[in-house]
Amino acid sequence: MGDRQGRVLTGHGETHCLWVVPETQLQPKIRGPLPRVTLGGDLPSATLSPSLTTFRLLSSLTWTHCLRPCCLPARTTSEHHTAMGPRAGALVNPGLALLVSLTAHCSHPQAEGASQGGLDTGRADLWAGASASLLQGFWCQPASQLSRDQLAALIRRMATQHVLLRAWQLSCLANLAARQGLQGDFELHPPDLLLFYNLTQVEEADCRAFIRRAAQGDTKLLANLPNQRAALQHRALTCLGGPQPRLSASDLLLLGVLVCDMDASSIATADPHVLQNLQHCPRLTAAQQAALNRLLASGRTVLGPPGSWNLEGLQALGPLASYISPGLWMQLQEAVGLDFFRSIVAACRAGQLRQRDARRFVTNFLEAKSKAVSSPSKRDTGRPCVRGNITAATLHDDLFLVRYDCGQLESCLGSRVLRANLDPLLQHPLPAECQQVVKAKLARVYPGGVPEEQLRLIPSLAYLYSLSEIGQWHITSKDTVMTLLAPDGALENQTEAILQKFLDHNGTITGALLVAIGGSRLCWMSPQQIQAIRPSEFRLAGALDISSCPQTRKNVLFDKAREAFASASTTDTYYRFMRPYLGGAPVEELRHLAQANVSMDIDTFTNLNPRVLQSLSLGNVTTLLGPNVGDLQKARSHPIISSWLRSLNRSALSELGLDTGPTGPTSSAHSTTGTPSTTLWTRHQVPTSEGPGSTAPSSGSPPAHLGYLPLAMALPAGLLWLLYGGTPRLSWGHPQGICSMVEDCTAPAPHAGEQGGLKGQSLPTPSSQDLEPEGGPGPGVTAPASEEDAAPVLRLLLWTDLAN
Repeated sequence: MGDRQGRVLTGHGETHCLWVVPETQLQPKIRGPLPRVTLGGDLPSATLSPSLTTFRLLSSLTWTHCLRPCCLPARTTSEHHTAMGPRAGALVNPGLALLVSLTAHCSHPQAEGASQGGLDTGRADLWAGASASLLQGFWCQPASQLSRDQLAALIRRMATQHVLLRAWQLSCLANLAARQGLQGDFELHPPDLLLFYNLTQVEEADCRAFIRRAAQGDTKLLANLPNQRAALQHRALTCLGGPQPRLSASDLLLLGVLVCDMDASSIATADPHVLQNLQHCPRLTAAQQAALNRLLASGRTVLGPPGSWNLEGLQALGPLASYISPGLWMQLQEAVGLDFFRSIVAACRAGQLRQRDARRFVTNFLEAKSKAVSSPSKRDTGRPCVRGNITAATLHDDLFLVRYDCGQLESCLGSRVLRANLDPLLQHPLPAECQQVVKAKLARVYPGGVPEEQLRLIPSLAYLYSLSEIGQWHITSKDTVMTLLAPDGALENQTEAILQKFLDHNGTITGALLVAIGGSRLCWMSPQQIQAIRPSEFRLAGALDISSCPQTRKNVLFDKAREAFASASTTDTYYRFMRPYLGGAPVEELRHLAQANVSMDIDTFTNLNPRVLQSLSLGNVTTLLGPNVGDLQKARSHPIISSWLRSLNRSALSELGLDTGPTGPTSSAHSTTGTPSTTLWTRHQVPTSEGPGSTAPSSGSPPAHLGYLPLAMALPAGLLWLLYGGTPRLSWGHPQGICSMVEDCTAPAPHAGEQGGLKGQSLPTPSSQDLEPEGGPGPGVTAPASEEDAAPVLRLLLWTDLAN
């Protein structure tokens, strides 16, 4: 290849890609079996066999050409994930096969300017222009070799590219920046990174500017650092001059997303501009919802009193509209309410809103309508059909749920129409009562169990089925499993039963399937199912977040991960792959890692086995954390950290610098900057990993999503259509389960600071989803909502190369 195309290094029969090949130069050269896929020079290979149809799509590619990992831009979403249309799978499967096939020839990527021995600081200029995909695979150890100027350029690049790192990456990067004296350049740094800085080092003159910038970040990243979160709140109040009886518009501008931690009374009395802050909150507590409704009812907002609300004003509320109470909907002009209802359902059916938000709105709105006409609050099973029989055309009416309540749905929906139109019916955000009606009708239509082709259409109903009812299902396709186990589908405790039905029909748990269902589902698989996963498939899945698992499952998953990654040639490489699974590590493993100076981040440390942690000496812990040991101060109230600290004597606490402070070494209170006032703030529970199902983003990670594929770095920009399956559309910004079953639909979510109503939002580039290439097209899988996605394997390998 010429210089203009880049360089390809070969060795040991594998190709190492260093540059981008223009797509116009890809020529057909192979007509035979696909090559073996190698996950990295340190790991054994696994053979993948895409379907014949998929292979035909790929057969025109030149397998001697390789691609630089630069095609996918950074995600810019408020919850660090985007939503894909539910039917994206029809195009995703070939895309994944393409990624896998390309990876077979680009299996050990290295950035130009990097070598096996470490970072080539002579080519550090490349890091200032690195792609977002590469930067998302950031690891601290290679970055620690950079000079001050090079590290500064790297951090600035992350900010300009809006690279969304996870908590375990941000905490160590913040420490690197502090050691290089870069914290003062905070205005050029990513807002998320500011959340992890030592707040005692923020100059008084910079206080307001620092908090304003930090308040654009995602405070969920501090889930495992309760003291840092409290310190940030305290610092914000200090910048305001202390707790305020009523937050002004300028105060709210400063506080940003920190308003999401405010108590209900502060929201109700705040300047009406608080609505703009609340739009960026992932969810509101019941007390905050009540405060929001009091504020809206007062007429002090730009919407005015409820009787004067219009469609544009309601749309400007964005996700907050779903919290409006039935009492306020009753005061609305009927025409305005119906127009808004129509717009919400249309957006939901188009895959632009998550089902939870849309269903909450629909339930409240229909309750108001029911009260207004004095209709029965409960379904009367004996009522005749008075609205007319439901037809296919009826189901395409956005006001269908207004015209047919749940009683009329039962009376007017015939079995034939249900069988033929289940998909458009479930596009509507049915209230729970109506979902029960549909489930009961399906049971009458299919007394032997819902057939598989219909199972793919009912993920929103799956949570209603008992384990015995699931036992009647016949599941033969991975697509069906992925659809049912989508975040808005089956409950977590239904995972084992659904997977078992698949395994009973000779199914296998592949790496792509693990990526699709997410790490949280691993928590609910039986030990036997986990053991049945082949090591090669576990390697392909990469890093899955299992921090919400009960300790027993963490132990089993650690053993499986060690089986998969034990062949890594160095301890450093081994640690990089094993890091997400160390919550199940025995004491001997942690002592070995401490001796290897891996510099564990505080987020990973807080997810270790509490009993094992008690067996570690002070020397073990300080060596294990290395330069990150100071972060214990930021997490001292975390249950696991607090328990360990209580086992130490005063001398040991003094050595850690944790023997002083206004609240004492084991207090559950709070700050590294003094005792904060909690006048404005609500209390937040720290995740303890006691068991699955926690809504807290354990490990400080964004909620689970199928976001960036483990192999996404191999995909050229010209082939992104294989993954997207549609065009981006507007979203309220919380794609936690999509009610649409519409073809080629994607729903990207805006970043915090960019959310608004259904109009005028900026659109990020949608991320792709990882589906198993075998088994043919099928429904896509929406972005998981509870746990971290699988870490992109190729980015991980690249950063591993830099450290080796």
